Amino acid sequence: MVKTLKRLTKQVGSGRPRRGPGRQKVLTEAAFELIAGRFRVLSEPMRLRLLHALGEGELSVSELVEATGAGQANVSKHLGILLDSGLVARRKEGLNVFYRVADPSVFDMCESVCSSLGERLTAHHQAIRGFGA
Repeated sequence: MVKTLKRLTKQVGSGRPRRGPGRQKVLTEAAFELIAGRFRVLSEPMRLRLLHALGEGELSVSELVEATGAGQANVSKHLGILLDSGLVARRKEGLNVFYRVADPSVFDMCESVCSSLGERLTAHHQAIRGFGA
C-alpha cells in the first residue's frame, strides 16, 4: 500500500506546509480511496481486537477465538477482511490456520491514535475537575 500511495502522490513545491517536515502532497482520487479503505477496515472494533492479539505474534484461529471471546465464524469473517486488506497474512499447518500481522505500520497508527485520545481524555478530565472546585 505504501508503494502504491507513493506512486499516486507527488511532492509539490508550493502550498500549505504539513505539520511535520516535508511538503504538502497532492493526492489523487485513487489515493484517497485507498486511504479511506484502510480506515474502513480499521473502523471495526473486532478487527482492532484481532490485530491487538496478533501484536504478540502468530496465533491460530482457535487462539484468536479464545483471545477475543468472539465466535469462530465472526473471527474468521474479520480475519478474511484483514487478509484481503493486506494487514494480516496466514499460513496453513495441517488443519490449523495461523495468522500474523503483515503490515506492522498499523501499530504505529494505532499508537498515534491512542496517544492522541489519551491526551484529549486527560484534558477533558482536568476541565471537568475544575467544575467541582
